[in-house]
Amino acid sequence: MGEDPSLRDSEVEALRLGLDLGMNLIDTAEMYGEGGAEKVVGAAIAGQRERVCVVSKVYPHNATRQGAIEACERSLRRLKTNYIDVYLLHWRGDVPLAETLDVFQLLREQGSILDYGVSNFDVDDMEEAFGLPGGDKIVTNQVLYSLLHRGIEWDLIPWCRERRVRIMAYSPVGHNAAEQRRIFGNRTIKAIAARHDATPAQIALA
Repeated sequence: MGEDPSLRDSEVEALRLGLDLGMNLIDTAEMYGEGGAEKVVGAAIAGQRERVCVVSKVYPHNATRQGAIEACERSLRRLKTNYIDVYLLHWRGDVPLAETLDVFQLLREQGSILDYGVSNFDVDDMEEAFGLPGGDKIVTNQVLYSLLHRGIEWDLIPWCRERRVRIMAYSPVGHNAAEQRRIFGNRTIKAIAARHDATPAQIALA
């Protein structure tokens, strides 16, 4: 969302419908539409901020002490809110992880963010983070996870479960249209869906 201005109204409407149907978390990032997605989210949650947990992410090259503060301020302006519920490092970059964790703690102390986490971290990355000041305050690791991408079940999920770090899946019903066709067209998934009076997408998410 946020990449084509002509779709803005329909994107805002889609998010508002989601909220009306019970959706309580919206994930975005400064990278998506170069801030355009955050503007869409800001318009969608206007007047109902308390109903939704907003997750956004900082570019790795902006994850320095000064860069993350400025990036967070820009995200807050686009989202039209005074706090982000969970702020993530989008992926590992060249900025020392210790510096990023330090500024995340500062942003939390200031009230700009309520919690912080990471994205696309494997077990080695998580081990390194937990060995640094503030690393044990990471609340989530957002990673690719679906019926077609289950590698994290062997190592990352057990590691995070033991340390009470939540896994947040992205692309949980497929990373692209081809993957979605594979999942939704799978005979077993369709049979399970029929048995539970559900859709293949609901089964894939479950």
